[in-house]
Amino acid sequence: MDRWIADTDPGVKFPAWTRGNAADVFPDPASPFFATTYLRTALGKGLVDAYSTIGVFDWDEVEHPVDPTMFGVFGGYIYNPLSYTRLFGARMPGASPEAIDKAFFDERDEVPAYHAEPWHESVRHAEKLGATAGWVLTTDSYPQIEADKLMADTARATRPDFSTLDNFELMNRARSMVPLLRQAMMTGMISSTLSSIGTGVVGAITEALGDPSMSVRLLAGIEADSAEPPRAIWRLSRLVRASKDVAAEFDRGVVGLTERLRASSSADAKKFVSALDEFLFHYGSRGPAEWDVIALSWEAKPDVALAIVDRMRLMTDADDPAARRAEAVAERDRVLADVRAKLAGDAETLGTFEAGMRASTLFLSARERYKANCIKLVGEIREPMREIARRLVAGGLLKEVEHIFMLMADEVDEFGIHPDRYTQKLAERHAAYRTLFDVEPPFAVDGKVAPISQWKKRTAAQVEVAKSGDVLKGVAASSGVATGIARVILDPAQLDDFEPGDVLIAPQTDPSWAPLFLAASAVVVNVGAVGSHAMIASRELGIPCVPSVENATARIPSGATVTVDGNAGTVTIH
Repeated sequence: MDRWIADTDPGVKFPAWTRGNAADVFPDPASPFFATTYLRTALGKGLVDAYSTIGVFDWDEVEHPVDPTMFGVFGGYIYNPLSYTRLFGARMPGASPEAIDKAFFDERDEVPAYHAEPWHESVRHAEKLGATAGWVLTTDSYPQIEADKLMADTARATRPDFSTLDNFELMNRARSMVPLLRQAMMTGMISSTLSSIGTGVVGAITEALGDPSMSVRLLAGIEADSAEPPRAIWRLSRLVRASKDVAAEFDRGVVGLTERLRASSSADAKKFVSALDEFLFHYGSRGPAEWDVIALSWEAKPDVALAIVDRMRLMTDADDPAARRAEAVAERDRVLADVRAKLAGDAETLGTFEAGMRASTLFLSARERYKANCIKLVGEIREPMREIARRLVAGGLLKEVEHIFMLMADEVDEFGIHPDRYTQKLAERHAAYRTLFDVEPPFAVDGKVAPISQWKKRTAAQVEVAKSGDVLKGVAASSGVATGIARVILDPAQLDDFEPGDVLIAPQTDPSWAPLFLAASAVVVNVGAVGSHAMIASRELGIPCVPSVENATARIPSGATVTVDGNAGTVTIH
């Protein structure tokens, strides 16, 4: 296969694309349904809405403005729009494309160099972006992110009883979420893009003071929605520890655990199930690769969340993550007082620093909230679609539930009337889709994409395993130093070898991995820049984190003792 059915063209005007910061949130090949429906109509157009609003460009400047491609799909894998993001850096006063690369994307040799074009410079857009930056550094609230939270929460709270809906009504329910998702994405892309302004100010001032590592410590302990599921899972784990009956069911293994607990007559089991249902109501839309409806969310497969509870129940109450976060906050406050003291004689710089801290706190928090809002809405697309699929599987019109997500956007209407015409077609497409998991997507694309048949096979990738004394370099993302046993985890549902206090070595981490951070002493990730989820969650929870350690999951032996220095961005093998 040389090209996947849902692939896009790189384009000419905006030709550069990257997996940087995309591999975190879109780790797997996108289902055709995702790639051709709400990725384009909600996420993509929401990004255009955001960039047009803050002043990056005018709508008609994008390539193919009627139906723009804002997230590239190559070999089924989703790529971030490097050219568009660099335009933000080119037009923002005081910024640069290179600074934006550093703020949002992994620094890799494969990333194409920025090529300036005369039209990249625009006085009008620079003035609008300058005004936007002024707002970022002076506002103390972002009301739209709260409005979007209410919108997403309401969508979940008003979910109808699916048993009362026919398949057309279920499909319309899913479709009705797309405009809401576009709104949440617009707000989110504004907050995400502008989060670099405050952190850039803080970073520049701490570097001028001679200690750039202070910026990492200053941004620890910021409240983020991605930390809420870990806290809820911690509370579930306390219920397990407090009950012999519930613990006994966990001792039997995670497979089938949900069903066993629901069937139990134990009062403790009923209490746990009630708490689990509350957890799933609020956070069930989350899970690995959660942006794609084909992914099994915690609601679709609760055993995935219970696998994390199973590891966390091994922790004593003395390991309460609140204490670790409190330590990070105390260190942040200490560094904050130190910086203020050093700037006491320079009122202008001190004022700029305070504005940068306020903006960092507000917009980094908003960045995580927008993701929670969006994923809750994605859940309201996923679940009615899965209900349709379950009915069709029961009727012999689909072979597997996941096959419904092999539909292309222009096939959905016909499928609703004649699903029998798609039974075999979707099964064959799913088989082809699974082969995309076997290839390694290029990290960057610049105008041309090699045929998929020429991509490296994942099984063929050979890297040198790190040995004692080696120091692997990544990005300083969350402060602190920790030494522990390295555990390479490729699937958050497969945690049998993971013990509290281990160092988590992961290929990427979307928010569904965050509960594991509670049990880990430190986190190391193959990919991810300073603004990645791994960084934000680690800072909120108060643990060292080093992302962008290339091939960490292949180079670091599981079981080795390692020291993670989140201040220096290094991992030392002992």
